[in-house]
Amino acid sequence: MTVSTEGTATVLPPGGPAAPARPIPAARRGLSRGVLLLLEAAVAFAAALVLPLLARGFNFNPLDRIAQVSGLAAIQLRFALIGLVLIGAVALAVRLRGGRHFDLATRFAAAGLAGLASGFVAAGAVVALHGTPWPMFGLNGDSGRIVEWAHAVANGRPSGSPVYPPAPLHTLGYYAEWFRGGNTAYAFKDLQILGAAAFGPLVYLSWRLLLGPVRALAFGVAPAFALIDAYKPYSQTVLVVLVPVLVAMVVSLSRSGTQGWRPLLLKGAGFGALLGVLFLTYSGWFLWSAAGVLFAALLYFPWREGRLKGAAFLGVSLAAFLVVAGRYLMVMLTEGQTTKDYNFRFDNFTDPAYYLMWRTDMPGKVGEWPLPGEYGGVGLFALVTFAGLGAAIWLGLRKPMVVTIAAMFVSAWVMRMYIASNMYETQTVQLYTRTNNQLLYCGLLLCALVVHLVSQRMAARRPQATAAEEPSAAPAVLPGGPGTGFPGREGAVIGTMCALLLLLGTVSSSMADRYMPAKENTYRILPWVSHTITEQDGSCPKYAPGGTCSKDGDQSWLSFIR
Repeated sequence: MTVSTEGTATVLPPGGPAAPARPIPAARRGLSRGVLLLLEAAVAFAAALVLPLLARGFNFNPLDRIAQVSGLAAIQLRFALIGLVLIGAVALAVRLRGGRHFDLATRFAAAGLAGLASGFVAAGAVVALHGTPWPMFGLNGDSGRIVEWAHAVANGRPSGSPVYPPAPLHTLGYYAEWFRGGNTAYAFKDLQILGAAAFGPLVYLSWRLLLGPVRALAFGVAPAFALIDAYKPYSQTVLVVLVPVLVAMVVSLSRSGTQGWRPLLLKGAGFGALLGVLFLTYSGWFLWSAAGVLFAALLYFPWREGRLKGAAFLGVSLAAFLVVAGRYLMVMLTEGQTTKDYNFRFDNFTDPAYYLMWRTDMPGKVGEWPLPGEYGGVGLFALVTFAGLGAAIWLGLRKPMVVTIAAMFVSAWVMRMYIASNMYETQTVQLYTRTNNQLLYCGLLLCALVVHLVSQRMAARRPQATAAEEPSAAPAVLPGGPGTGFPGREGAVIGTMCALLLLLGTVSSSMADRYMPAKENTYRILPWVSHTITEQDGSCPKYAPGGTCSKDGDQSWLSFIR
């Protein structure tokens, strides 16, 4: 597969960069790059649906804590077994036919693990909402507004907020018409589950624009799971997809001066249209990222040769973006300027330099916050993140991937401090605390890229494989092999996947657990309320506490925050 992380094209094996390059076995059998990526996508999305479908057969009372723990364990068991089957297939491919199918098995196993991980969180949402047709939080809060606006859009009326991203509202409205008889409330429950399931495949496929399968899973997908959300899954999904897409666009810009006109223009149109769709889905990340991406684009623009092609690439990208999202952009530039956010939340009273953990708008019981750290109030995790950022810039100062992500980090940081510094004067917050997620994700990516860059340098030192070597012993997917002091690539791939299986399984379980119903001032209240709202036929949900319910559901939890 031809990818680029340095601004130059390189033929890479499926796990990441290595030397020397060799043809991918699947390609020798006539499978094109596009077909292979489509197969990977199919595997990833299919794997994402397995655990939610299996969870539909669980018979637990989701309001009972023991039942919740049992549900999480049941999902974890199935996740581990299926994941081990995928890794076992990779190990088996090493033995069969001289390892000819090892690369293909690696592709599909990496895609499958990405889908399984987000499917775990979606399965947790299935358990949490078992017995109620309502989405998380029913018709209250953001959930209620989204349901109401989507219903209006589906019936040809304007939504209640012209600046709210239109893509989620249209998607929900049309999905409800096609599958739920126009009931946008019940349809939103489906899309919360399906949206969480799609998170892993989408971020994996986005990083496959830049990295081989194992590296995309390790260095792109794993950091993203700190942000997965089952309540409004589209906003975080846009962030984790936008970062690699913008990086890939900057990489393409840096190479535009040497490309042919036809692929150049097609690629530019593709990037512009994709960015337009993302902008229609959630636009906030574009605001935080704009200055950083502009800096990276100017830095990697082909100023010396190919300026006309570079300008054509950007021009076609902009034109395609405006075709897709131009109308909404005009709305944001006009009405968005007059829209004010006066809702002060928990994080607005926190030190603005702290972004490493977002406790949501419902933080629960909070003592001292941020938690005191060992170094001037800063904890070890922050120190590691900052050190990783510096090391990534040191090792990858000339690499578009590193520079673009670092620039997006700095851009979000500056915007955060600018808005927060005016908070007292304007008495508005303008969602600046949402930069937490972008800062955290970019920081985690830069730490992961340190490992990526070090492993690249180690792989580059491996002696050239001779023609007499078997294909399975020719270049490393990850560093290793004869002459390096490390085992071969097969062991590196299998070991990495085993570690990622445990990491993603543990993280996904934690993120699923935070949506298990409980009557407390955290995100657990969202599904709890869903179980206490009267259904449209007048009955109560199956597990409503005491068999009682009401129009708005149990709102007594509000006393916890007063």
